[in-house]
Amino acid sequence: MAGKRLVALVGDYDPAVIAHQAIPEALRLAGDDVEGVWLHTASIGDAAAQLRDFAGIWCVPASPYANADGAVEAIRYAREQERPFLGTCAGFQHALLEYARNVCGLREAAHAEDNPEAACRVISPLSCSLVEKSGEILLKEGTRLYQAYGKARITEGYHCNYGLNREYEPLLFGSALRPTAHDLSNEVRGVELSGHPFFVAVLFQPERAALRGEVPPLVASFVAALQ
Repeated sequence: MAGKRLVALVGDYDPAVIAHQAIPEALRLAGDDVEGVWLHTASIGDAAAQLRDFAGIWCVPASPYANADGAVEAIRYAREQERPFLGTCAGFQHALLEYARNVCGLREAAHAEDNPEAACRVISPLSCSLVEKSGEILLKEGTRLYQAYGKARITEGYHCNYGLNREYEPLLFGSALRPTAHDLSNEVRGVELSGHPFFVAVLFQPERAALRGEVPPLVASFVAALQ
């Protein structure tokens, strides 16, 4: 790995997961000097020590994680240390949990997949499953997502049953965190953090384009932000 820019792939690797098949190829297509290193959530303890040598952090699909709190701590490290961060699918969900807990003060913020009876389910079941579905997404102009794709309307694929509980939008989006992608029903599908070198999380799975031999625009934008 000498001379490579290393990206921590935070999640529990499973070769049967389509997104996990796609992610290494997405990074290769986006930059031949980039190497993804899988970091199982069960192994995350001291996130600062474990992540300090990585140029960027990608919190990947396929939840529930073995150690959801470990994933949240990795995201916190990326946010606080201004390390380029990309979250896709479950990474989007846990980025919202991290922000709710550590910035908005909602310490009991929970994911309904892990704790369906929780009082503060910031991440809740979608009204309609998006497992192996695709849909149109509207991007706000002037955002990193818009810059990555170069247009305001895209179509991407999903594999999820959970998303942001709309009750918590006023709490989450009152300051630096901004919703920058929505579906046609105005449900949030992507967020960005203002004042951060690169902090983008999306519910969809842009990495899948790599399996068609295409460079995923959002992954290319993430790789361009790596030092």
